[in-house]
Amino acid sequence: MRAAIVAPGAIDIQINGAADAQFNFDPTPDTIARIAWGARQGGTAHILPTFITAPGRDYLTAISATRQAIADATPGVIGVHLEGPFLSPARPGIHDPSAIRPLSERDVIALEQEAADFPGTLLLTLAPECQEPEHLRRLTAAGIVLFAGHSEAAPEHLVHMSGATHLWNAMPGIASREPGIVSEVLGGNRLFAGIISDGHHIGRQALCLSVRAASDRLCLVTDAMLTLAGTFQGFVLDGRQIQLADGRLTGEDGTLAGAHIAMDDSIRNLTTLAGSDTVTALRMATVNPAKALGRDSDLGTVRLGAQASLSLYDDSLAALGVVSEGHPFLREQFGTSVSPG
Repeated sequence: MRAAIVAPGAIDIQINGAADAQFNFDPTPDTIARIAWGARQGGTAHILPTFITAPGRDYLTAISATRQAIADATPGVIGVHLEGPFLSPARPGIHDPSAIRPLSERDVIALEQEAADFPGTLLLTLAPECQEPEHLRRLTAAGIVLFAGHSEAAPEHLVHMSGATHLWNAMPGIASREPGIVSEVLGGNRLFAGIISDGHHIGRQALCLSVRAASDRLCLVTDAMLTLAGTFQGFVLDGRQIQLADGRLTGEDGTLAGAHIAMDDSIRNLTTLAGSDTVTALRMATVNPAKALGRDSDLGTVRLGAQASLSLYDDSLAALGVVSEGHPFLREQFGTSVSPG
């Protein structure tokens, strides 16, 4: 195969599902393998399967499944992203409001224990203003990467945060005299942020502003659900019907419910919607997420000693395949099947 563009392997730090599989519906190593397989079709070489708000300590099942997937050497799985349940009740988005709650001492102990020997990156999205500062300090000390999301945090709440989840969404926008998450990301020089460039989650002007202000710290994420590289046009999430129409996944009240976009489309949208150059767009899918996770020594780069991972594109930025940890997965291998086997 000849590729017009060969780049470091793209990294998606927020993907909920793909190939008719949703992590929350079946948090198992097999589901993770299916999601990774679906993500590869859009040029993603590495993923953090994302487990959203669920009752009690169901998130521990997601950590266990990811631990096993890594032990099984499932290509491309570099950790897990827990989005909730420690969010703000004021900004639930599509998350189940009845399951949203603050961190407890028992949660902190459980997460510290899991992080102690976890073989990948553990990313946790929470609303820091709803938590005890000492709990946040202990989680960061344990090596957990904290992102603010579904939150109304003020700057003083972001001390222990490394970044923000799906910038602009489920958080207040910019106000001239009321600093918050968006202004801290775009006006500062420290926080990373995931951003969804599907043309639905944020408007073109906000996307342009974000790229111009913080292209060195923005991380392209798909926030994809099970419809990506799958056959379903809808599904039920926490008792609510979610439908795919015109590239949007929404609940019956119009609330966005994740996204239906692949990484290569996300990269291409940056060039068409935000006027980004190709190199900048590719960096937002490779170098930046690697840095956000503290993994830039082995991911998001092509050099001796790094993981043997590449993303291959044609001259229109459509994915031709990936090499993930030395394993090639080319477009002609995918066909129309939704099985990773």
